[in-house]
Amino acid sequence: MNIALIAHDAKKELMIQFCIAYCGILSRHTLLATGATGKLISEATGLNIVTLLGGHQGGSQQIAARIGCDEVDMLLVFRDPLKTGGNEPDEQSLLRLCDVHQIPVATNIATAEILIRGLDRGDLDWREYLRNDN
Repeated sequence: MNIALIAHDAKKELMIQFCIAYCGILSRHTLLATGATGKLISEATGLNIVTLLGGHQGGSQQIAARIGCDEVDMLLVFRDPLKTGGNEPDEQSLLRLCDVHQIPVATNIATAEILIRGLDRGDLDWREYLRNDN
């Protein structure tokens, strides 16, 4: 499975800790992330991560394009709910694309844990079948 990772600045450390905790599961999948997030996770965990542009430089749009081309199976985006600003249109676009393309998405650690544990159990294997039908 292809898993995209995005974290707001205030949530980067939480994303790193999440990836450390689930390194065993994540290592069996293809990971892609926006610039700084990908670099920090890779340095902390040793996970192989396809690092895209930074979020403000177009990394979120690169992930959106991959979602549109059915190249992402899960999106984990740790948002800072207390900070509003320029990222909101990008986030809404990402969430809309996930809805259109049936991509499981988590916007916080609680939901991310449920998705990762489900992924490990095989609960998301239907994504492979969906991709093979297209």
